[in-house]
Amino acid sequence: MRILMVSEDLPGEQIGGLGKHVVTLANRMLADGHEVEILGRDDRGRDDCAGQIGFKGRFRPGFDQARPGWKELQLGVFNPLKRPYFARKIGRAINEHARGFDVVHYHGHLPMVGLHVDPDINYVQTRHDQGSECLTHLRFRDGAVCDNLVPGDCSACIARQAGPMRKTVTAIAVNGYREQTARAFARHKTVFVSDFLRRQFLRAVPGADLSRCRVIHNFVDYPRLKAVAEAAPEPAHGDVVLVGRVDKGKGFAEFLAAAEGRLPPHARLHIVGDGPQRAELEARHGGERVRFLGWQDYPATLALSARAHLCVVPSLCEEACSTTVLEALALGRQCVALARGGTPELAQYQLYEGQLQLADSMDELVGRLCAQLAEPPRRAEPAPLFGADAGRLLPRLLELYAEQTNLLDRYVHLEQRRHAG
Repeated sequence: MRILMVSEDLPGEQIGGLGKHVVTLANRMLADGHEVEILGRDDRGRDDCAGQIGFKGRFRPGFDQARPGWKELQLGVFNPLKRPYFARKIGRAINEHARGFDVVHYHGHLPMVGLHVDPDINYVQTRHDQGSECLTHLRFRDGAVCDNLVPGDCSACIARQAGPMRKTVTAIAVNGYREQTARAFARHKTVFVSDFLRRQFLRAVPGADLSRCRVIHNFVDYPRLKAVAEAAPEPAHGDVVLVGRVDKGKGFAEFLAAAEGRLPPHARLHIVGDGPQRAELEARHGGERVRFLGWQDYPATLALSARAHLCVVPSLCEEACSTTVLEALALGRQCVALARGGTPELAQYQLYEGQLQLADSMDELVGRLCAQLAEPPRRAEPAPLFGADAGRLLPRLLELYAEQTNLLDRYVHLEQRRHAG
């Protein structure tokens, strides 16, 4: 197949989980013989974009996201026109570049883009976060998960003291956003990376037509991770690795506060990542036993995780489908995380019983961490297969690409030839 991946998160010197997912998926499809290109932003430079993000194919600069604020913070409202404007911009870019491709696959933050894609384009989108119905994409407010469904109350995320006018304007923005998203889901094929995300959307928009939607978890490049695990030294007793953006909702501050004075003497925390809370937390907790390593490239991050005693994912927000958890499991490391969002669904990918320890609170998470650190680190030969490997989940995605198009017979024929060979 000829596949055009699309994301406003690419290119970038430091890309997050969504961007990494797109590059992993695109590279794996290239390796399997498909023709894949990535369409992304043109306002982050145009030179060697593919090399910058580790993509082995062609990168097409196609649209800008300049000045995305629209003075929302100054005005204290979510602007009803802002997100549809950027959705149309990406839709137009897709229409301009889609010629000759069998499928266009969008990975981004504007679920209504499909409303602006020409109807003859075989269009698929993947929803990676709660941005299908939450304008902040996180459903996290005041240090806790937000379960409020009243559109006007969403104004509290943009203005602490919103009056009736600001609440009304924000309600218009939220209602329009959700209505447009529901229409896009009914019109085009959509992938949710966890069943949790699908349920969350139906909770906010009951009765939405999700008949064209599927749940396919995030995946990893297991051959690459298996090679890292095989090359790693013996796990260092007491070494704990945390990877992620050091920001509100990711739980670093709460974890460090809960762990203070409770960890055994041999414990050493390695925090990989950057973000707005890093300086404050490093000043308060940093030292010989708590090291802030800043942003690390992907190979360095994998190497740190592979030789750790265990990995911790302390996110307080409801992670949709944590790639960090999947990577820890694939590397054979024990992993401790909060039982929130889509994380409990990932227990099915454990390589051994008890590999993923789920906690209901941060105090319980620290207790489980201490219990694991009291035992020697587990070292086992890497498994030959991993359930969330791209190679195992890709056939489901390719079937979705071909669904209800003339590609289906071609896809089945190619798969039959591949298995016969």
